Order: sequence, then structure tokens, then C-alpha cells
Amino acid sequence: MSCGDTRALSTRPGMASAGGPMAPASPEQNGAVPSEATKRDQNLKRGNWGNQIEFVLTSVGYAVGLGAFMFPYFIMLIFCGIPLFFMELSFGQFASQGCLGVWRISPMFKGVGYGMMVVSTYIGIYYNVVICIAFYYFFSSMTHVLPWAYCNNPWNTPDCAGVLDATNLTNGSRPASLPSNLSHLLNHTFQRTSPSEEYWRLYVLKLSDDIGNLGEVRLPLLGCLGVSWVVVFLCLIRGVKSSGKVVYFTATFPYVVLTILFVRGVTLEGAFAGIMYYLTPQWDKILEAKVWGDAASQIFYSLGCAWGGLITMASYNKFHNNCYRDSVIISITNCATSVYAGFVIFSILGFMANHLGVDVSRVADHGPGLAFVAYPEALTLLPISPLWSLLFFFMLILLGLGTQFCLLETLVTAIVDEVGNEWILQKKTYVTLGVAVAGFLLGIPLTSQAGIYWLLLMDNYAASFSLVVISCIMCVSIMYIYGHRNYFQDIQMMLGFTPPVFFQICWRFVSPAIIFFILIFTVIQYQPITYNHYQYPGWAVVIGFLMALSSVICIPLYALFQLCRTDGDTLLQRLKNATKPSRDWGPALLEHRTGRYAPTIAPSPEDGLEVQPLHPDKAQIPIMGSNGSSHLQDSRI
Repeated sequence: MSCGDTRALSTRPGMASAGGPMAPASPEQNGAVPSEATKRDQNLKRGNWGNQIEFVLTSVGYAVGLGAFMFPYFIMLIFCGIPLFFMELSFGQFASQGCLGVWRISPMFKGVGYGMMVVSTYIGIYYNVVICIAFYYFFSSMTHVLPWAYCNNPWNTPDCAGVLDATNLTNGSRPASLPSNLSHLLNHTFQRTSPSEEYWRLYVLKLSDDIGNLGEVRLPLLGCLGVSWVVVFLCLIRGVKSSGKVVYFTATFPYVVLTILFVRGVTLEGAFAGIMYYLTPQWDKILEAKVWGDAASQIFYSLGCAWGGLITMASYNKFHNNCYRDSVIISITNCATSVYAGFVIFSILGFMANHLGVDVSRVADHGPGLAFVAYPEALTLLPISPLWSLLFFFMLILLGLGTQFCLLETLVTAIVDEVGNEWILQKKTYVTLGVAVAGFLLGIPLTSQAGIYWLLLMDNYAASFSLVVISCIMCVSIMYIYGHRNYFQDIQMMLGFTPPVFFQICWRFVSPAIIFFILIFTVIQYQPITYNHYQYPGWAVVIGFLMALSSVICIPLYALFQLCRTDGDTLLQRLKNATKPSRDWGPALLEHRTGRYAPTIAPSPEDGLEVQPLHPDKAQIPIMGSNGSSHLQDSRI
């Protein structure tokens, strides 16, 4: 997010300014209740964000990860991405609960929350390994000559050929088998391995020949993994109170680095060819289902829907925060960042292609190959290449940490909210430490010589179609089990207005249809996982499917468990009782439980509500959207 966006946010009505309390504002203006000071936490037990900019920056950092077909991409963003984003933010904010507690809305579907936790666990384990590799490259860039620039290193093979001109090689550094005519060698690219690829495969990973051959643990990567987890823990040591301050840097500085790399990239010879390759649509493929399916999947996964992180981050908002506006800002920022990053990457890849005299498609790559092979190789062509390498990998670290913060906080919040007693609320730091240590230990196998095989296996299966299933069931349970009219009333009570008609239509019909399409497309298009020329064995693919099913299976298992423990004389009666909201569903604070949520009897501690005395100065002030006015608005719906 640019500085201009931040300034605009801080001066909107009802938002905290740099140095004072919040002005009186109605729910439509995103204010809290009148006369409420901005700095005061509404939820004294769980706490709230220090201000709304922290929430927006954290969510931007969560959505913008390491990871466009422009027309399909934007269509899927509008009809699926933004509506789902708004649904999850409003869901978590209304109940002020994490991905488990929110399912008081329909206890039978609490397995969806457990599925989200399982997915976040898998992603949190391997995502920090990616960050640790970025740390390793960052430290390796602190040198006069990048170690992957030339082929004169002990780990290089005779097939190695660098993109740098032969005259730049030091005396005796060029292997005897390397032809003096570099362009002749590039005509036989199937024989060429770049020094960056050999550095990645033979030195950083010391890649084994099979996923079952773990080999040794790469101690440098293990050390960087420890650094990654220590950084994440320290930034979350006080929950959102500490991470909310850190994201001012981690969510904004990557844009500074992107801009520096962009300015440098577009001034290079051949950059325009790379950008045109990036922007030129292939109209002959616009009608192919695969293109639309890929665009939908990209939007779905890049925004982080169904991971539980959006619900968790929104649960720390104040009750009347305008999460509708936040969802639009964050989603568009994420999309714009992806497009902007494409300009940065393809400008430098175009320069590299021009230097080699080949088409841009010959130097482009995807996945780990782009971040740790193709792009680092392109950086070696720039003057003062270690500086650009430092900036690039520092940017990757910050982007990764933004997502990792939310993944860890999702797990910690779910655990703390589920236990819910005073002891665990006071010991939340120890829960965070325990989750971080467990994540570090589970990530150790991924730093072995076969670690990259396992990392890609988890990435392809643990967070693939399971996310689609979870998101689809969440939409159906809220819109059709709880009821769309009830949910629209909840949003009106919280925001002061019902969701726009466009979002109502998307939530009920369009978004579930798109999600279902993605699921069908994923099944039809399925191909066994490979890494370069390595074909995964059958037993590894089975493990991958088991990881995917481990999150989905939580949903029917918990539904059966809930049915067995629910009162009722018949199965139909049990089903009805298990799906209706529990009596403690609704706003977490007593002062917000108005209208149909107004307590008829004094709440008991078992209800899970935070009984918080109203301030005397608030007692005589009518709250917008509560009691009488709320009833009138509800009846119109």
C-alpha cells in the first residue's frame, strides 16, 4: 500500500488520526459507539488492533504472498475474490472469535474451523522454510561477487555456462569444455545448466535423487529456519499488539523495494520486450476453461480465503469497524501488487533475454525456479548486483513474514479462544512459543537434502482442493443453513447498512458456483506432481492426498460427533438442533448484544460473553443501529 493510501485511511471519518481520539461517528462512518476513545480496547480479554491501519496492513501482508491473465483475473477477483474476502472479515468481526469460535453460528459445522486450522498448520510449516531459504540467499548476497554468478566454484559441473560474457570471467575460471562462442552453446540449451541453477540444486539444497532419500540436514538452512521462527515469535510475542506495529514496516517496505527494482528494471535494454510479453494476452486461449480455472484459483489462493487467517485478523477489529470498505481496499491492493510485481519481474527477465539473444519465454520460470534460479541469475547481469540481490531477497523475506504472522496467529487465537479461561489468556505468549517451537521441529525434515520434494508436495496437496471444499461449505452453511436473511441482519446491526445487493447475489449464487467450478476443474485437470524431470513415486502422492483429506475429513467427523451429543428424539430433530445457532452466538460484548441478541436473563460465565460495564457517559446516549432502530431495519428486511 502506498503512503498516499495510508494517509487517505487515516483521515477518513471515524478513523483514528495520528494523535487523538476518535471523533464521534455513526456505524456508517466506521465509528465505534459515540464518545468511545479510539485507544481503548472494546474487548478487554482478547484485545483489539491499536488502530485500523494496523489491521489493513496486516491483511495486505497476509494476502500478498510469495506467489495474469488480466481479463479472467479481474473477473474472478470481482465475482469471487472480494465477496469471499468480505464474508470472512464480517464473519470474524461480528463474533470477535477465531476460526473455531465463529462456528457457534452453526455448531455442526465447527469441523470447518478445524479444517482451517489443519490447512494453516501445513502452510505455516513449509512457508517458513521458504522464508528461511530467502534468508540464506540474503546472507549469501553479502559479498562482492554473487556466488551464483560464475561457473568457477567447486560445486559446478562441466555443463555449467553463465550468462555473463566470457571476457568477464577470471583467468582460468572458464571450464575447458565451455565453447568460446556463448551463443552457440545457447542453441543447445538442453545441455546448459546455469550457475544459479547449480548453486540452488548442488550447493544450497544438495538435492538428493529421491523424496525417500532424506540424506543429511542442511545445517545452514536449519540455522536460517531457526532465525525465521525466532523473528516470527518475537513479532507475535504480544499478539496483535506487537505484530500490528511490525506490519508498518513489513507491509510497506516491500513496495519501496518493488519501486526501486521497477525503476532499475525499466531502464534496462530489453525491458520493454519483457513487459510486452507479460501484458500481451493470448486471445486464442481466452475461451479455454483452463485459463479461467487458473485465474479463479490464483485469486482464490492469493487472497488467503479459507485459511482461517482472515477470520482471525478480523476478530480483533472493533465491532462497528467498516470491514466492507477494508475488504475492497485489501483485495484491490493485493491484485494491484500482483500486477505491479509482474512489471518488476518481467522487465529484468526481458533484459536477461535480450542479453542472451533468446525469447523471454526461454528465461521465464515459475515456483521456486523463478525466485531462486531465474531471477537471481538475471540480477547477476546488473551493475552492483549484490545490492540488487540483497534488496530482492529482503523483499521476499518481508512478504513471507507478513503471511506467516497471520498463519501463526490463526493457530494461537483458535487455541486460546477454544480454551477460553483466564489462565490461558494470561499465558498466550507461552502458547505462541509452543506453536513456534512445534513449527520449527516439524520443519526440520524440509531442510534435508530431499526437503524441496516434501515442500512442493505439501504446497500442491495440503493447500489445494481442500481450501475449495472448506470455502464452499462455509458459503453454504452461512447462506442456507444459518440463513442469508439472518446474516444480512447481523451485518446491518454491525455496520449500520445491509451488504450491497451485488454481494448478496454473489454470496448466495455466484461465488459458490465459481468455487464449485474451481473444484471440478481441479479434479479434471489433475496431473501427478513432478519437480523438473523428477516424477514423484506413488506412495508420495498417496501421502499428499492424505494431507489434503486430513483437513476436509474434519468436517464430516465433527458433524457426526455433534449429532451424537445433541439432544433430540429423532435424527431430524438432532440435525435441526445441531445446526441452529448456539445461545452464545452473536457479538462477544454485552453492550453490542442488542435487538434479537439482547439477553432476556443475566448472562452466565458459561455463555462465553464478556460482561463489561457500560461507561456512565454512554448510558444516556442512544447507540445507532441498536434496539428500536435495529428492529425497524430488521423488519424491513
